[in-house]
Formats: sequence, C-alpha cells, structure tokens
Amino acid sequence: MIRVRGISFSLHPLLVIVMLISVLTGQFLELLTLFAIVLIHELGHVWAALFAGASVKSVQLLPFGGVAVIEDNGKLTAYREIGIALAGPLQNVLMMLFASALREMGWGGDAFMTYLIHANLIIALFNLLPILPLDGGRIIQAAISLQAPYYSTLLWCGRISIFASALTAVYALLPLQYGGGVRLNLLMIAAFLLYSNITDHRNLPYRFVAFLMNREALYEQHMDKGTLARPIVTPLAKPLDDILRLFKRHQYHLIYVLDDKGGVMAVVPEQRLLSSYFGM
Repeated sequence: MIRVRGISFSLHPLLVIVMLISVLTGQFLELLTLFAIVLIHELGHVWAALFAGASVKSVQLLPFGGVAVIEDNGKLTAYREIGIALAGPLQNVLMMLFASALREMGWGGDAFMTYLIHANLIIALFNLLPILPLDGGRIIQAAISLQAPYYSTLLWCGRISIFASALTAVYALLPLQYGGGVRLNLLMIAAFLLYSNITDHRNLPYRFVAFLMNREALYEQHMDKGTLARPIVTPLAKPLDDILRLFKRHQYHLIYVLDDKGGVMAVVPEQRLLSSYFGM
C-alpha cells in the first residue's frame, strides 16, 4: 500500500494472482501493460471525483479496474456520480486512440499496439456491464435514483447485481459441461463481484441511514434555489421507516398525513421526521 496526497492505493489479491500467473507464463510485458491500464483507468475516477468536489479516501486496484472509496457528505449529485463512473472507461478510449495513432505511424510495434488496443477495449466494455460495483452498475444506479426512491434503488440494483454476478460465475464454469477448462480469470472476477454485492446488500441499512443523515445539505440547496417540495401522502398509521423509504435522492419532501376519512390532518416537513427518526 502507498499513499499519494492522502489517498491510499493498494492491490487487491485478485490482481496479485493475475500478476503471478503472468510472470509464471512469461508474459511480463503484458503484466506491466495491464497494471498501467488499470492504474490509468482508476486515476480517471480519482481525477473526476476530486474535480466534482468529493474526497477520495482509498483506491484498490483489480484486474478490470478498481474500487474507490469516495466521501461526498451528501453533495455529490447523481449526474456527478455518472461523470465519475464514465471517467474510467474514458481513459481506456483515450489510450486506444493514442495506441491507434502510434500504430499508424509505425511506432511501438504493431503487435504490442494491437494488444494495447484490445486490452483497453476489453477493460472498458467489461466495466460498462450493468453490475455493481462496475462503472456500468454505478451509472445505472445513479440514473435510476433520479426517479425512484433511493432505498428501492439501492435494494433492487443490489439484488440484480447479485443475480448477474452469479450468472457470470455460471458462464465461467459452463465449459466444464462440454469437457473444456474453466474460465479461471472470469470465475475469480465473478466471485469477487458476488462477494462484494452480497456484502453491500447486508450493509444496505447502514448506507440508507448515511443517506438520511446527509439530507440537511439537500434542504439547504433547495432553500437557496427555491425549488418546489415533492409531496408524500401517507395515512397516520404508516410506520416511519416506510415513509422514509419513499424519499428521493434530489428532492425535498413534505409529508401529508391523512386521517381515517382521507382528510389532511397535518403537513410535516421532512426534517421533523428525520428528527424523530434519529431521536433528536
């Protein structure tokens, strides 16, 4: 592990295994190329996050990209999250264009430049798969959070990612049915994705509480802009947890509480519900 300007960079054991396999098979140049591609891909996320005003705590490099721990204190919008997620594959596209230009000029060797282009293409396309925590999964989750309640977004994106990770593992094992060999690299990546998504699913309550705790910054933004509040209509007997799970990411809410006859008995701002929820 190394630290650069307060950001810790480390190698995931999965990347270490891939590196060892590359060394044992005599593919040292390909190993260095893979490491450089992964590092530049992840630096794209880091630069974009810092430009968006977020704080990057750590980056762990994997064979297909990396996992960055970003703290935004509620100020990171869904659009900025999409931009941060796209910044990684964008680096791969730029490297492909650069390698193509060098190949056209006859520099660097045709075979190596072709490998560099193909490696960037594979990493970019794989990262755009709609599975968390890949870039594609983050883009889909951020886009859905613009319309759907945030709790439902986390819940269903997590469930779909678990299912897709399991399907990837099955695909990696599929050649066994026909007497072939296991797609070992893909199987290791699928195992990581499955473990990561199951862990995130278990931590869903804590992630949702963190979302609620950062609502104050959203309230201040809406007060400054004078935007309209989004109503939530609920019967008096509805549990507080169920009401909070209807909160949307970028919208401020007023809760209309109905009596038994369907009349509005109270209009409650979301801060009061949050104060009751956290016991303030």
